[in-house]
Amino acid sequence: MQAVVLSERGVLLALRGDLMGWELPGGNLAPGESDEAALSREVREETGLEIATEALVGEYVRRGFFAHRALVFRARPTGGALAPSDETPALAWFATDALPRELFPWFRAPLADALRGGPPLVREERLGPAAIAAGFAIDLRVRLRGGAAAFRG
Repeated sequence: MQAVVLSERGVLLALRGDLMGWELPGGNLAPGESDEAALSREVREETGLEIATEALVGEYVRRGFFAHRALVFRARPTGGALAPSDETPALAWFATDALPRELFPWFRAPLADALRGGPPLVREERLGPAAIAAGFAIDLRVRLRGGAAAFRG
């Protein structure tokens, strides 16, 4: 599950340390955890921010490479301080009309859906060779620029 964290500064994106590219913060449920509790915990661990979940944006059923189901929620920050982690060594706010070129393509639809608003939707996507190639190209571009260090203030 992922969070589209929105504030007056824009949308919060996280740069992962493994496959390097910008993405929405989030993670997986722990046993016995609710969706909202897991999302709050994951966002806090990855970004240092406390959030309030506002709405379910949708369920994204991804087939092909790394098949999985992702729930995406719209959220807003309520406290904490932005702090990178081992998992997400760089964090940044981006204007919603000026997203980074290094945003993984599979996060663009959930982000657009969150900004558009409306009832939760179910979107089926296929992550095929083009998505894999785009992901690796983004990772390579970030690494050639110096990795997460190139994005830190």
